[in-house]
Amino acid sequence: MTEYRGGVRDEESLTTRFDELDESFVENLRLGQDLRFVLVCVGGGAARIGHEVIGRHLRYLETVVINCDPRVQDLEEFDRRVFLGAGADGGHDTAGSPVVGGHLARAAEPALERIFEGATFVTVVTTLGGGTGTGVLPFILEAAARRAAVLSVFAVKPFACEGERRALAERALGRLHFVDAWVEKQQHQLANLTVLDNESLVADAAKYSMNRLNRHWAELIANHIEHSFVIPAEAAVEGARLAALAEAEPMPHPTPAPTSPSVPAPPIAPGIFDGTLPAVQFDGARFDAELTFEILPPLDRGPGLS
Repeated sequence: MTEYRGGVRDEESLTTRFDELDESFVENLRLGQDLRFVLVCVGGGAARIGHEVIGRHLRYLETVVINCDPRVQDLEEFDRRVFLGAGADGGHDTAGSPVVGGHLARAAEPALERIFEGATFVTVVTTLGGGTGTGVLPFILEAAARRAAVLSVFAVKPFACEGERRALAERALGRLHFVDAWVEKQQHQLANLTVLDNESLVADAAKYSMNRLNRHWAELIANHIEHSFVIPAEAAVEGARLAALAEAEPMPHPTPAPTSPSVPAPPIAPGIFDGTLPAVQFDGARFDAELTFEILPPLDRGPGLS
């Protein structure tokens, strides 16, 4: 688990390898279709953070919001909206009870698994301490760990002054060790959890609205999706395509211009193509029969809100 405190992030290395992918397969992948990037926001607080992430217009990103409040169906900025309840007029919210949230999520397990079916890179955002985020999170992680290729989770922990809500958040994080599929995913370095602690920003949070706090976490999460998933995937696909083109149609080595016996041939200037292609590099390793993604820490913007 990684915890973000006051601008300092204790980052654990997370490397994802797809040994079954070779260059001929990767070069034909379509970003956003064969390689899918999905953001899932669980709970009302996470939905507000997700709203800010959506405003950054990340490439290829699919967005899903899940809540036990029927008003989630009105959040039209999300591509998919999932209401966990007994119907539009019944089962209204969880009344802040994680137990109720857990019961609703358990009943909806088949539907939750369908959300992640075929997803490659999944980012889950949840706010802990309430009924939905706290109660539903274990079931979301179980479903996502079974279906998604790579899973990155951001859990927002309440301020210390919120008392019982913060205690609920701590207990929820502790129970994640009993989610078998999630633990197995972590052991294979295909999943990572980052805790975003509101208390670490308490000194500056008093100067700003809650919306500004949501934007702060949204910027961190958006940077993570962009630099850990989208940009490396684009580089891998483009690198494989260029390598395949070079192998299929090798460019002839340029014939040097005739020179006088007394005048030596001019050397090739730096940066001039000499008829050969360098080895394709991706995350510092040769791009061979495996696809490697390095989960990078978000940009360190210091302890203040920005």
